[in-house]
Amino acid sequence: MLYQLYETQRALVEPFADFARATAKLYSNPMLPLSKLPYSQRMVAGFNLFYRLGKDYEKPEFDIRSVKVNGVDVTIRERVEVDKPFCELRRFKRFSDDPATLDTLLDQPAVLIVAPLSGHYATLLRDTVNSMLGDHKVFITDWKNARLVPLSEGEFHLDDYINYVQEFIRHLQAKYGHCHVVSVCQPTVPVLAAVSLMATRGETTPLTMTMMGGPIDARRSPTSVNNLATQRSFEWFENNVIYRVPDNYPGAGRRVYPGFLQYAGFVAMNPDRHATSHYDYFKDLIKGDGASAEHHRKFYDEYNAVLDMDADYYLETIATVFQDFKLVNGTWDVINTAGESERVCPQDIRRSALLTVEGELDDISGSGQTHAAQDLCTQIPSHMRQHMDVPGAGHYGIFSGRRWREFVYPRLREFILQRHTEGQPSQRAAGPAATADVQESPAALSVTATPAHSKRRTRR
Repeated sequence: MLYQLYETQRALVEPFADFARATAKLYSNPMLPLSKLPYSQRMVAGFNLFYRLGKDYEKPEFDIRSVKVNGVDVTIRERVEVDKPFCELRRFKRFSDDPATLDTLLDQPAVLIVAPLSGHYATLLRDTVNSMLGDHKVFITDWKNARLVPLSEGEFHLDDYINYVQEFIRHLQAKYGHCHVVSVCQPTVPVLAAVSLMATRGETTPLTMTMMGGPIDARRSPTSVNNLATQRSFEWFENNVIYRVPDNYPGAGRRVYPGFLQYAGFVAMNPDRHATSHYDYFKDLIKGDGASAEHHRKFYDEYNAVLDMDADYYLETIATVFQDFKLVNGTWDVINTAGESERVCPQDIRRSALLTVEGELDDISGSGQTHAAQDLCTQIPSHMRQHMDVPGAGHYGIFSGRRWREFVYPRLREFILQRHTEGQPSQRAAGPAATADVQESPAALSVTATPAHSKRRTRR
């Protein structure tokens, strides 16, 4: 019922938000007498703020058109490499007509960035992707909004998330002969599980695993997020935050944790900060500080865009990661695509180098939670393990912004390159498939998607 009430409220507010936007344009148009009235600038600022607060925020675009590689502009084209019911493996393909640049692109490592499925879209990692494109072949998990996935596609569980990650890793390994994995926040746990299961089976694991700001062991330095999960029962979450998608969406009837509830939780963590930010935006508009106002708009265009999560996945994550601590207790069993149960054993990982990254001021994943991966992966040689603490960085600062670009990324780039050089021969020896990666015809610029995979099996 709550979801339907929210949709009704949104439908009622949307016309007023559109009216506010139109009115702001009327009062700011220098060709109209309204712009000459006293306090017109304040009127414009007020209507703009109302529009921003009342509008519906759709999924943003990555909007990465080009990057520089050794000082040369390289064109970027997105395309869907693998299309799954609940996720797209998105590739940022690079194009250049400079022979030297082509040679550089050919030998660079392939990296799978596993984006969080915890409320925001994968575009939250835009800065991460943009930085890495100059030195890597970049792929990212672009999770779909569960309210847009029809019920006919089946359920989505934490086990499915892990199976998706393994499939994507195998896809990159088949394409390039190697793979590096970077996980940010929530996916650190399922990524570690995915690699562990591959190692236990004797499969080739990624050359490196980078885990940034994630709840590997949520018992360490618990934050408000951790405390909420431990203070409430599993039944409380199921009864209070799970609702069915209304009839006006393709996923009608699907049980989800709605995005608007998640957004309310995000804001509730720092309400004063958000209120101040909006008031500062209002003042910037009055002053005519366009740069500051645009910075505010870009941030909140991303921050306010949220997605629904499938209820099974969300509830299982709460229980597995934040209540039962199955990963660190060694009691986590995962059902694979064949319907078989497998135990997650991080100590079986031997050939994947490990880098863990934590922010000093992280209020989402507390100090030591990510470092716990070092304690679990006991069979990885010491020379293949590194840890990085980022002074002055909050949760977002370790993968976005100045600290990411100046401190974290250079260390990550060096870590990947070192292991890539040690563990992988030059792609020039990999044959025609590798060459085709950077020498496609102009026709290949069009964005294409692979056919959707078969629907999810019925869960036991």
